[in-house]
Amino acid sequence: MAAKAKSRTPAAASERQRRKLEAVASTTRESGETKFERLIYERVRLGIMSALAVREQMSFNELKALFVEISDGNLGAHARKLEDAGYVTCTKSFEERRPRTDYRITQPGRAALNRYLDHVEAVIRATRG
Repeated sequence: MAAKAKSRTPAAASERQRRKLEAVASTTRESGETKFERLIYERVRLGIMSALAVREQMSFNELKALFVEISDGNLGAHARKLEDAGYVTCTKSFEERRPRTDYRITQPGRAALNRYLDHVEAVIRATRG
């Protein structure tokens, strides 16, 4: 018994491709605004946001331990960008006369991370077909 073959015409393939792209594009637009978070896209910032989404609070040294070959200044600059965007909060204190910097993810930060993850998942679904 012959199996039914999927339509392989250029028009059908083009239509499938268009639908996949629309699915991905719909995760990046909401009322004309861009939802895709370029700020979170960078590897170190994505790592910071992901770590803080799992743990309630992390110190600078705990975050630094997650990354191989990153300087304190580089990590601090990435954390500052997230803080300036309102995605994380930074609390500085002293612990036995040693400075301690703790970070927490904010609600807008969690929402931005979820939007980013939704977009990545849509890209994966569209790519895998």
